[in-house]
Amino acid sequence: MIIDLAIHCFSMWHHFRHAPGFDCIAYVDMMEKLGFTGVNLSLNDTNYRHLGGREDWRIAAFGERVARSGMSLEIDTSGTTPDHLRRMLGVARRMGAASLRTYTRHGGTPAEMMAATIADLKAAMPAATDAGVTIVLENHEDFTGPELTAIVQAVDHPRLKILYDYGNSQMVLEDPEEALDAVLPHVHSVHVKDHVMVRPEHAGELSVAGVPMGEGFLPIRALTSRILTHGLRRITFENVWAYRAPIRAGRNPIGRARLGEGSFRFLEPPFDPRRIVLDPARHGGAELVSLERQALDRGLPWFKGVLAELGVTGYRSSRSPGP
Repeated sequence: MIIDLAIHCFSMWHHFRHAPGFDCIAYVDMMEKLGFTGVNLSLNDTNYRHLGGREDWRIAAFGERVARSGMSLEIDTSGTTPDHLRRMLGVARRMGAASLRTYTRHGGTPAEMMAATIADLKAAMPAATDAGVTIVLENHEDFTGPELTAIVQAVDHPRLKILYDYGNSQMVLEDPEEALDAVLPHVHSVHVKDHVMVRPEHAGELSVAGVPMGEGFLPIRALTSRILTHGLRRITFENVWAYRAPIRAGRNPIGRARLGEGSFRFLEPPFDPRRIVLDPARHGGAELVSLERQALDRGLPWFKGVLAELGVTGYRSSRSPGP
């Protein structure tokens, strides 16, 4: 079995912030040397975050660098307002990205958020068709799997799919395997990562925390097996060491989710910074860069071992050839 093994730029967020000279081109250079066959880049702020700016030359230079590498490309934004999505679909097309990741930024009850997101997406989908870019809606700390599936079914457009994140359902206290049950028929791409739970007395609030791949409690092998069996062949690796997110207010455990059990097991102190950092501000930039790279260097071989056990024999970009 051959797959496209991509990496998300969040894997190196401390490099982007603290490593001198580390920018989106250096990111592609590094990941090409590490053997990844795809990259994901976050443009998720008004200055296009890890692109470094909104100028046309930046968009062109990054797109050209990725094209030379032959790697596949997905770009990230957030929000679903039609004008915003139309603009970002244009950027995706110019960069040569096959897909645009987003998530809702609407507030309110889950039903209100769903209704607003559906209306937005219905208005934006013709632009996705025109751009030849698929919008992938992520389970990003806001909707459960059934809620996300209901949105995609209501919009009912071939250019709207789901991005399944292995750990984000935990923020709405939904079991990751049950979330996958609900969304799998609509999944276009995935983010693989590893998490632990942290008690309020240790993090200030009930939280999910990222750890190096293979050092947490998510059922990575089981989830990956199901994804590959379903026929998905592009997997995005996310090194989420030093990430923390609170459980979303107003959510209670649903389905099989049980705090303290399974994927929701708590990591107990003492906390080794090589495994978990709850407050990056307590560490210097050079230390964060070093520990982040160590986390990647431990987690990537571990995950490749899982892939080999599941029958993956090699890696190849899913990028469509140019004209």
